[in-house]
Amino acid sequence: MSSISRSSAAASAKKYKLVLLGESGVGKSSVVQRLMKNAFSESINSTVGASFFRYTCNVGEDTVVYFDIWDTAGQERFKSLASMYYRGAAAAMVVFEINLADTFEKAKFWVRELHVNSPETLVVLVGNKKDLESERQVSLADAQRGAAEMNALYVETSARSGEGVQEAFQTVAQKLAETNSTAIVREGGVVGQAESATPRRRDGGCC
Repeated sequence: MSSISRSSAAASAKKYKLVLLGESGVGKSSVVQRLMKNAFSESINSTVGASFFRYTCNVGEDTVVYFDIWDTAGQERFKSLASMYYRGAAAAMVVFEINLADTFEKAKFWVRELHVNSPETLVVLVGNKKDLESERQVSLADAQRGAAEMNALYVETSARSGEGVQEAFQTVAQKLAETNSTAIVREGGVVGQAESATPRRRDGGCC
């Protein structure tokens, strides 16, 4: 953990809303569970509506990033509610399974929707279940190419092993911390908090 004085941390603190999108079962909640608790469960319940988490990490020596993370439901019946959660988000992680090509195609829907309805949002395409490399249906090259064509960053994670999870959120924090646009960051608050939600909240930190 970097040593940061209280005064400098307060002066350079940045707070962002981050939303996770993707089809049901791709591992969004498992990624968040690994991030927050460094744990993995085979029997994690599907998210209903959305769950809320707060996560803190350091970027460099003088910036503290606070994430308000919204883990959204992927079931078809909840898709109409998604815009309520990603509206005004500084960043969105669109998750798919590298071992299921269909989830990659469906992830493209979410990326396109974000570009149309929330153009200020930083979009990160996340290839999850990297531990299933032998069953991979979406090659690294194809995923990277697809992300580039959609003007999105690309990272890969394994919620099961933990590989790449913390690094993915650190990458987002670094990218956002470098952005000076007032459209996605305001001192003292998160842009575009959902107006009508009663999510479960958990707190955590990376460093």
